[in-house]
Amino acid sequence: MDRADAPNSKADNIPLAVGTIIFTVLALSLGDALIKQSSTSFVIWQIFVIRSLIAIPFLVVYLAIRSPASLRLNGAVKWMALRSFMLVAMWISYYLALPHLTLSVAAATYYTLPIFITLFSAVLIGNRISRMGWAAVFMGFLGVLLILRPTADNFNLYALLPLLSAMLYALAMILTRTKCRAEHPIMLSLALNCTFVIVGGIAAAVISTLSDEMRHGFLLASWTLMTASDWGMMAMLAASILIGSVGAAIAYQNGPSQMIGTFDFAYVGFSVIWGIIFFAESPDALSVLGIAMIVGAGVISLRQ
Repeated sequence: MDRADAPNSKADNIPLAVGTIIFTVLALSLGDALIKQSSTSFVIWQIFVIRSLIAIPFLVVYLAIRSPASLRLNGAVKWMALRSFMLVAMWISYYLALPHLTLSVAAATYYTLPIFITLFSAVLIGNRISRMGWAAVFMGFLGVLLILRPTADNFNLYALLPLLSAMLYALAMILTRTKCRAEHPIMLSLALNCTFVIVGGIAAAVISTLSDEMRHGFLLASWTLMTASDWGMMAMLAASILIGSVGAAIAYQNGPSQMIGTFDFAYVGFSVIWGIIFFAESPDALSVLGIAMIVGAGVISLRQ
């Protein structure tokens, strides 16, 4: 989910862009389903570190061959670091929600992010919101209410975490647009994966100092020994994050952001499918209506 608008002097390749973004969100949604499935077996920090340690060599080799100048640090390093820490916080919030929500609800709530991009762009960089833009904000808000249904009886506090993730992602993308626009997309992905390793390593060190009674759950458990099949799953997660970062960059460089952003919402549909296949989840009618309203609002926001 690492996207940045970059200047593009070559002609668009719409079939390549659309095909790439669909394949990208297919891989990302499958990776998130695997993380939800493994949340009872691994602590989140172990996933962060192992997945990124597998992905980093591929990113370094690619940059060393195709764009060695990108590996040199420049004045934008502080902005890349801030962007990376914001995105890591975004993923932490989203992954912590997955064990407690259906995959489709988490995905739909997270994909309110175009609405937050619209709002934050107006507040932080002075973009004007049209009437249609405000209509999209209102529609998305109603969609979230239909999904979450925040009553005293059934409100799930974890449902707020994907909303927090969407806010963090929106802020990170505005930072990408304003401060990191000239950076190579693969370098941004490398910085993000290095930050995953740093944050995961620090968290693991802190957890090792806790008592045995405190070390449990997806956030505070100790690392577990990995079997051959576990390593295979981690390799799939690394492939997912590589496809997500590289594929999104290719898609948004070869097609208009509004068009590609519309196909980006295929993530929600794939999440519904993985939820049915892996977890026998079946969203009710109100949730389906809420998902449809959020997707519609997001498409309208992107087109603004």
